[in-house]
Amino acid sequence: MPSGDPYRVMVVDDSAVIRGLLARNLETDPAIKVMASAANGEIALKSVVAQDIEIVVLDIEMPVMDGMTALPLLLKAKPGVQVIMASTLTHANAEISLRAMANGAADYVTKPTSTKEIHSADAFRSELIGKIKAVAQAGRSSGRAGGKTTAAPRIGARPHAVPEKICVSPGPVVLRAAPTVRPEVIAIGSSTGGPPALFTLLKDLCRDVSLPILITQHMPATFTALLAEHISRTCGVPAAEAKDGDRIMPGKIYVAPGGFHMTVARGSEHNVIKIVDSAPENFCRPAVDPMLRSMIPIYGSRLLVIMLTGMGHDGRDGSKDVTAAGGSIIAQDEATSVVWGMPGAVATSGICSAVLPLMDIAPYVRKIALRVAA
Repeated sequence: MPSGDPYRVMVVDDSAVIRGLLARNLETDPAIKVMASAANGEIALKSVVAQDIEIVVLDIEMPVMDGMTALPLLLKAKPGVQVIMASTLTHANAEISLRAMANGAADYVTKPTSTKEIHSADAFRSELIGKIKAVAQAGRSSGRAGGKTTAAPRIGARPHAVPEKICVSPGPVVLRAAPTVRPEVIAIGSSTGGPPALFTLLKDLCRDVSLPILITQHMPATFTALLAEHISRTCGVPAAEAKDGDRIMPGKIYVAPGGFHMTVARGSEHNVIKIVDSAPENFCRPAVDPMLRSMIPIYGSRLLVIMLTGMGHDGRDGSKDVTAAGGSIIAQDEATSVVWGMPGAVATSGICSAVLPLMDIAPYVRKIALRVAA
């Protein structure tokens, strides 16, 4: 149970059957209370004002007012409310979900395609409950819950859920010395809140830093390809879902494909991407730790890791090995993280050179990449 009251949720879906199933699934967890349900965005807008709601699970396709139309109105009507988009996994819905996260949605879940699947899908239920609890807990700890205080600036989204049991508790931050070696490559790990944070960071960073950048973001396959397209459009640099054998080149961004781990291997002329189908790590595939482990023997002290917002502790163990090899870690701070799980795990392990607000990360990296002597 959370400290105090259960997390207060509203379910919005045009199907009464789906609404009922979702509500019953959510209330199997005593930490969640479904306060209201609505058949479309217009009804949801009235309910979110009338009810004491922290989290809205919002369908995309609905009559009268769809989810994308309702999203900004809900955020405006109830400052601090967190919205999790829910849709079936299609290319079109993945595109809409990414846009929703860029416009302030907290996260997304992919619904099973039938009521029978929802009723029996333990993985879906666990994912949705885990995301609701992590997002609501973060909102309460930062004073954003349910609009009871002024909302913190929204920076983004929340992808592929990590079970709550591996979320870290905040602890003291102890910093290491600043990097003294110019990096050769940047590795980024992100999860909950990752896509908009990536857009913000990379748009600033890639203006004058041309190092190759490898990104592991917890997302399924349909989403990772679209994420790469959005990064390319937003940042004006070549970005693509990584493929086995891709040469790692300056000025390019490689996004780990959903459902696989992205690793690095030595090549005869250039280091190359290796896509592997090994077991999930930290409940994730792709995961950050396999990427970092593979990069350490190749790049050593010239590896710079940036850990962005996300649930869980994926990337912590790999980051410890990076620092042991002389590389450097930067973490996003708690105030600008949607969930301070992954960055908090490295920040409180005493392995970071800097723990910074999102907007300050690119200037810090720029200083390292452009001014530190090789």
